Amino acid sequence: MNLMERLRGSPTTNPRGSAIIARERLQILVAHDRAERNRPHYLSRLQKDILEVVRKYVNVDTNAIQVTYEQDEHREILELNIILPDSGHAIR
Repeated sequence: MNLMERLRGSPTTNPRGSAIIARERLQILVAHDRAERNRPHYLSRLQKDILEVVRKYVNVDTNAIQVTYEQDEHREILELNIILPDSGHAIR
């Protein structure tokens, strides 16, 4: 076995290790899909609308706003993160 196979974890030498990694990756994808499915349908439009309002006052990038939605048994949380540029970018 060469050095590259050891670093990558060659499937021929350690098939169980690659199966564990594949299962973990699949679990991450399923969790992400479930989170997306439970989000309200209006979140993407809300994000666009908020960005339009912020752009009236400050020049911000399209990716400057992030909307996160979380839900548990007792509450729903809508979190907004807006990356504002230096004060010199304000629209007057």
